[in-house]
Amino acid sequence: MTAQHPALSRADIDLSDTEFWGLPLTQRQAAFAVLRAEEHPPFFAEPETPFAEPGPGYYALVRHADVVEASRNPEVFSSGRGATSIPDLPTEFNEYFGSMINMDDPRHARLRRIVSRAFTPRMITKFEGDVQQVAATIVDDLLAGGPCDFVEQVAARLPLTIICQLMGIPDSSYDLVLRDTNMILSGMDPDFLSEDPEQAVGQILGAGAELAGLVTSLAAERAGRPGDDLVTALATANIDGEQLTSSELASFFILLVVAGNETTRNAISHSLVLLTDFPGQRELLMADFDGRIGTAVEELIRYSTPVIFMRRTVTRDYRMNGHDYREGDKTVLYYWSANQDESVFADPLRLDITRSPNPHVGFGAAGPHFCLGSHLARWEIGGMLRELLTRVPDIRAAGPRPLHHDLRARRRGA
Repeated sequence: MTAQHPALSRADIDLSDTEFWGLPLTQRQAAFAVLRAEEHPPFFAEPETPFAEPGPGYYALVRHADVVEASRNPEVFSSGRGATSIPDLPTEFNEYFGSMINMDDPRHARLRRIVSRAFTPRMITKFEGDVQQVAATIVDDLLAGGPCDFVEQVAARLPLTIICQLMGIPDSSYDLVLRDTNMILSGMDPDFLSEDPEQAVGQILGAGAELAGLVTSLAAERAGRPGDDLVTALATANIDGEQLTSSELASFFILLVVAGNETTRNAISHSLVLLTDFPGQRELLMADFDGRIGTAVEELIRYSTPVIFMRRTVTRDYRMNGHDYREGDKTVLYYWSANQDESVFADPLRLDITRSPNPHVGFGAAGPHFCLGSHLARWEIGGMLRELLTRVPDIRAAGPRPLHHDLRARRRGA
């Protein structure tokens, strides 16, 4: 944690350059500190992508105050033109893979209202019990098998199993779900996709179609034989006469398995790394696990920030925190940087599991797009840490530390 690297000047910082995200953590942290110190949000050219033509560029919202205010003003900072990609992608592509993340009200509110109704208190109680049971089984296997690839054998298994159990997906389809979600989130990683752009696009679309086919076939089965699962609840939810269409159900399922699986996997992986790198904080946690796990999970989420950014598009001329934006401007909300803002978090590069208050934006900031699955993610992280640290007290991260947030780094990161 104390390794020193040459500081980057402002001219050397390019958030659109993939090589930037391969720099050592301390260099990237220092670079974002440089950007936060600027008078106005920095502007960058858009990254190159085989999926779209280069756009006009974007403002990087790197301060906590900017991320929070933009999140609270969705009528100005729109998600409907694309929230998960900086370059503009076809609307159909955005909604197919991003569901409500890439929508504005009233469509967003309608979909979220229907989906939220499916998460009944009974469903929530069920998944809380499932988390502890699955986490215990994973640790049983870890103890039996010994040292392993932690990401693959532990961190990835818990959220994948929980989501599949919640949805009522059979065990035989787990590998399919994991493979397809990795493809969709691969970022053109050759470990998962062809290096030929056209073939890679076909693979991503094929993965989405396979997931959509899985959930629509399950929904058709539940129509005649309802089950005690989320597919049944989503397929039958009726709010003031409104129900999910087949395409909405498929897109939400893709969002749920992709976002709910991958982000929690990364948070659990980074948690092991952080509790290895900050042994004093680990000892503090174990001295009163039940009393400190709540604030510990919040701090681990703040420090790791599994979702680095989301994009917004400005709908009208607007002045925010001293900067003038024009209609059509793109802004990118860097949650990772906001969670290290020195004006909000004392000594932000230090892990402090007792940090309070902790207004992190690891699940997004307050607003209509705050993470719908935040409760489940918190419960999964806490449940996994409880099993790991109480039953395998000597567990440590022994492999290379993650350099950046792409899938290859995550897979070898712990």
